[in-house]
Amino acid sequence: MPYAFRNQPLKGLYLTYQLIATLFARFPLWVLFNIPKSWRPRKTWTLKRTILVKLLRLLMDIGTQIGPLLKVPNHLAIAPGVGVNGVWVGTANHLVTGNLKMWAEIAKVTSVRVPGYWMHKKGSSIKVASPPQPGEKVVYQLHGGGYVRLSAHPKDVTAAIARGYVQYIDPVQRVFSLEYRLASRKPFAELYPFPTQLLDALAGYNYLVDVVGFASEDIILSGDSAGGNLAHALARYLTDYQGTTNVPLPAPPGALILLSPWVDLGTTTESLPNGSAHRFLKSDYIGTPNGGVDYSKNNAYISPASRHPALVVDFKKFPRTFIVAGGAEVLYDSIATLKDRMIEDLGEGNGVKPGAGKVRYYEAPDGIHDYTVFEWHEPERTDTFKEINRWVTAS
Repeated sequence: MPYAFRNQPLKGLYLTYQLIATLFARFPLWVLFNIPKSWRPRKTWTLKRTILVKLLRLLMDIGTQIGPLLKVPNHLAIAPGVGVNGVWVGTANHLVTGNLKMWAEIAKVTSVRVPGYWMHKKGSSIKVASPPQPGEKVVYQLHGGGYVRLSAHPKDVTAAIARGYVQYIDPVQRVFSLEYRLASRKPFAELYPFPTQLLDALAGYNYLVDVVGFASEDIILSGDSAGGNLAHALARYLTDYQGTTNVPLPAPPGALILLSPWVDLGTTTESLPNGSAHRFLKSDYIGTPNGGVDYSKNNAYISPASRHPALVVDFKKFPRTFIVAGGAEVLYDSIATLKDRMIEDLGEGNGVKPGAGKVRYYEAPDGIHDYTVFEWHEPERTDTFKEINRWVTAS
């Protein structure tokens, strides 16, 4: 049962057992049984990577039993810290229309004030939330975590992506990450269901355009894992309703980056015979989604890679897009489906010249899910950011 050990004293006893079992049983056996390269999940992996992936998987499993190991910043406050540049993002209820308005009314949720965090390139003299410099591009990053964990805070593990962007993407001087509301369900209070996170993402985008002053074409919308799902949903909303209602929606972003995006929240991909959801379980740290969300199977905003026959989806209005996948991740099949559908509608290419294809796909053959988060996942992580830089600066 999920979160069976979330309360003390069971939580303490469970963690003590896991620590002892890992130090004196699991770790020695992991090393012993993975010394031969042929016994590792990927023969090309080092022993270090093999052990780290196993440790990550264990930590994920422990988290499903006890909840977060540490207190994580959330949408209720700006978490201070050295070098932390937090701001408040105002509401965007005036930009809600169409299906998003209907879904929000059904879920009884509205846009609220949430925090966001700026990260600047090392040595940059740009002030926090200052207007853009001429020709400046900004990355708007939405973090992963299955919509139920992690944070946009610069001390969170997912901030490694923002650091990668400011380090390797030449035209990008700063990254803005939004602390959207996380969903929760039983045995905890049932809070912030879909489309809460899309409302927050819309508010963050409007903040960049309407408050800071960035032109939409200079915004690079990015998301990893569930954040990739959210970035896709925001791009879809901005393109679906652009110019079709009296709502003053900002224009869609100039570019979209999807890093190991979670794009089938239903069961159509995980049920594929011998699919990546099962074939790559040993080479990844996340498990099979296990059941999915029933109402997502034919919703283009939630599951654009669903194979359900009732799904109607197209990408013809989408901006130029860079998709990243790890060849060892359980979401591989759904990402490949998304890639194929986007290329069918938009063509393959950098999308910077008239008539050119707009979709670029990059795959790290031995990459795990969301590998750009992990700074030890080299050389794939650095190679990926360098490839994104070439794509961003293409002419």
